[in-house]
Amino acid sequence: MSNKAEANTMKDDRKRELKPKLRFPEFRAAPNWREKSLEEVLSPIVRERKKPVDAYTGLGMRSHGKGTFLKNLANPEKNSMEYLYEVQCDDLIVNITFAWEGAIAIAKPTDTGALVSHRFPTYVFKRDSAIPGFFRYIILDKQFVYKLGVISPGGAGRNRVLNKNDFLKLRVILPEVSEQQKVADCLTNLDELIAAHGQKLDALKSHKNGLMQQLFPCEGETLPRLRFPDFQADENWKEIELGQLGKTVSGLTYAPKDVTDSGLLVLRSSNVQDGRITLDDCVYVTPDIKGANLSKPNDILICVRNGSTSLIGKNAIIPKGMPLCTHGAFMTIFRSEAPKFVYQLLQTQAYKTQVAADLGARINSINNSQLINYKFWIPPTVAELEKVAYCLSFLDELIAAQTQKLEALKTHKKGLMQQLLPSPEEVEA
Repeated sequence: MSNKAEANTMKDDRKRELKPKLRFPEFRAAPNWREKSLEEVLSPIVRERKKPVDAYTGLGMRSHGKGTFLKNLANPEKNSMEYLYEVQCDDLIVNITFAWEGAIAIAKPTDTGALVSHRFPTYVFKRDSAIPGFFRYIILDKQFVYKLGVISPGGAGRNRVLNKNDFLKLRVILPEVSEQQKVADCLTNLDELIAAHGQKLDALKSHKNGLMQQLFPCEGETLPRLRFPDFQADENWKEIELGQLGKTVSGLTYAPKDVTDSGLLVLRSSNVQDGRITLDDCVYVTPDIKGANLSKPNDILICVRNGSTSLIGKNAIIPKGMPLCTHGAFMTIFRSEAPKFVYQLLQTQAYKTQVAADLGARINSINNSQLINYKFWIPPTVAELEKVAYCLSFLDELIAAQTQKLEALKTHKKGLMQQLLPSPEEVEA
């Protein structure tokens, strides 16, 4: 046998038999994962066809940047369908006409009874070869689906899916059913934990939103609906302009020639995420550039100009421990002796309403003179002001900690999937 033929044989062997980087102890001595065609693990659905009716619920594919899912559609294409098929939980459904990334999904319990057309070939799993719970994690990875060849580039910004016969000829790497179940159970338990932490985060955010509505006067009102007991006998709240609480600091205008690999960090709108300063997307300029106003801890960074109107007004407090930094011309700094309280003012509906009023139909910016004239109702004493700020800031810290926990779990799951499932590169090797 020639060296080239021997190399091809070795390559074919690797394609036929693989194992992940991480296996559960009870499967370490088990056979390696084997390559199988989808025809070996799936059976086309054979169910009684249903004629279209005037109103029904159907299923369609939708992509939201986190994988494909099935979405209920009212009266989908009812005039173009000759026959419909009823979906059951755990059916595998494929869009063979046009689809975006990952045009394949597994029906959930809530999808049971929905109807699909001939454009959505539907399959059931041969349970002695494959289980739906395991396949859910394979198809969540769009890169893995690409490597399988489920979708190929098409026109008009979409992707054309392979036809029914070609689809069943596609090959996947699978362990025995018992190991599939173990992997699926592990990842499902982790998903449930992630969902629980996500619900806790949503609850914290909802609690803060509700508390904000109680601790600050609502539109048309001059007093909050909830006041701490220590201050219930104090004077009424007073209306002020934002400029009475601090001052603005304009941003730096710089040219592409000023940008460097390191030096003075320029904070931009992309550095404000969910009310926090992040350093995932950084731009630096030469430290001696003219016109830079250095940022300080507890400065409030505000986006005042952007191509996206929805981003104008978003803000965050610059924390301690930041590298030497300034801010870009599309941003401004609000510097105050009461930064935590001012930050909470900038989360209120009163602030959002005033920003929206200044934007108008075609204006994608607000300026410093507008900003400092925004009006707010505030407590009459520093003590009450600090109490409100402390209460809401404490909730912000809880939300930030919960967000970090959730992100850590998602990162852990991503890493675990890379360990528990052979990578697309290994499948191609």
